[in-house]
Amino acid sequence: MTAFNIILLFVALWLPYTAHAAKNILVFGDSLSAGYGIAAEKSWPSLLQQELKHSHPGFDIVNASISGETAFGGRQRIDKTLQQHRPVIVIVELGANDGLRGYKTADIEANLGEIVKQAKRSRAKVLLIGMKLPPNYGKPYITQFENMYSRLAEKHRVRLLPFLLEGVAPEEFQADNLHPTAQGQPRIMQNVMQKLKTLL
Repeated sequence: MTAFNIILLFVALWLPYTAHAAKNILVFGDSLSAGYGIAAEKSWPSLLQQELKHSHPGFDIVNASISGETAFGGRQRIDKTLQQHRPVIVIVELGANDGLRGYKTADIEANLGEIVKQAKRSRAKVLLIGMKLPPNYGKPYITQFENMYSRLAEKHRVRLLPFLLEGVAPEEFQADNLHPTAQGQPRIMQNVMQKLKTLL
């Protein structure tokens, strides 16, 4: 067999694999994405996988979300996670736990910014997801917290979903009033999909 024939054989074997190899979408978040308090298959990332099977079958969801995760914690593990899964898109849903603990918004913003930069450095597209805080945290802190997401999106030129839980009804939250029930997950999935589809 000549060298040319060997190359042709390699191409013939390699092309079908690359044509059908799924592209990973990494969900990198906290309990809101980890499915806290509900069955995993009811969580919005699982519902998003089902939606993509029909509308964009070339993509697979990899959910690397951890309940209780902070932006600082995410910053510590993003590099290894990117290397492991090599996603083409990263959905960053972090910061809520930092805000609930009253961390400095400048520190939260810096940590989220580093996560976004590392994702972009790996050539992945990024969808940044914003959150809001309960009113008892005071208007100045709440405003600072919410504004950092739009600043990050503008600075790093990434897509932004301003509020993950937009449209989730009050009765669709668990007893802690923080985590949506299974009934609220389809709306969350639709919120994410609305922004994600422009990156697919």
